[in-house]
Amino acid sequence: MNSTKLRAPDLPITSRPAAAILILIIGLGGILFGLALSISVGAADIKLSTVWEAVFHFNPDIRQHQVIWELRIPRSLAGALVGACFAVAGAMMQGMTRNPLADSGLLGLNAGATAALALAFAFTPSMPFTLIMLFCFIGAALAALLVFGIGSLSRNGLTPIRLTLAGAAVSALLLAVSQGVAILFHLSQDLTFWLAGGVAGTTWGQLKIMAPPILVALIVAMMMSRSITLLSLGSEVAAGLGQNTRLVQAGGMLTVVVLAGTAVSAVGPIAFVGLLIPHITRYLVGIDYRWVIPCSAVLGSLLLIFADIGARLLNAPYETPIGALISLLGVPFFIYLASRRKGALS
Repeated sequence: MNSTKLRAPDLPITSRPAAAILILIIGLGGILFGLALSISVGAADIKLSTVWEAVFHFNPDIRQHQVIWELRIPRSLAGALVGACFAVAGAMMQGMTRNPLADSGLLGLNAGATAALALAFAFTPSMPFTLIMLFCFIGAALAALLVFGIGSLSRNGLTPIRLTLAGAAVSALLLAVSQGVAILFHLSQDLTFWLAGGVAGTTWGQLKIMAPPILVALIVAMMMSRSITLLSLGSEVAAGLGQNTRLVQAGGMLTVVVLAGTAVSAVGPIAFVGLLIPHITRYLVGIDYRWVIPCSAVLGSLLLIFADIGARLLNAPYETPIGALISLLGVPFFIYLASRRKGALS
């Protein structure tokens, strides 16, 4: 595969725009196909022709049309949006921290959002979805501050391995808090649903609330892509090229918190999407984040859409948690990546 060199200003940045454009075109087509397939399969299979009729000629008197519009379309769209959220959040974190093991799950953001969600369920069980999202944002932000604060305590400053260890410790602490709150307030069943991860039950009302911040955050991520590319070369290099590294890191982390917090509030803390997809994307398109971020969004959407389809078909008519399916891919990849990069993480 041919590659080009994009220079910023005198540093070569490997990029494969032809491969990226091909991924975007094929990926968007795959998303449309996946959405159609996702809407048609489930406990009751529905023909694609019926899906077409329901989308373009909706008849509220036909039961299958109601199932498609009220249950399956919101669910499928939520999967696409959440997949993009987790993938882009992981790509940004890996670029900003130069940590190949970084994603919103491994660095505690998902656990922080889950802990905040448990507290929200405990004290205000009838809270509207907008406030649930707000709690998740706050939880993810506090977790990020804890992880980066603990990881920076060392005399040698923040390194990838310390960041990963701090993320693991904070995640364990916050998950313990979540489980303690669940036991104390008899929320085990509700919290277990969120911890398992899944897009079942997503409504149009939830989509209307979560879609605007997600789309804004994705646009901001793409606008920051060149700055993240420079930051991925090292803080000293980025500063030497005129980059305000603190501003970029603050803006990037805020964007990651919005993406991770919104995704967890909708479907639970699904791990490993933000670890797998950015590595696959960089392998295919190079390290220019102007291509990595949009391609990660597309591939992340594809992964969640087809994982949701697999969750419905694997043990039909019962559903397998999406988080469990993705972990079957993510855990071996994490072990491989950790062993392959162990020398570069210290």
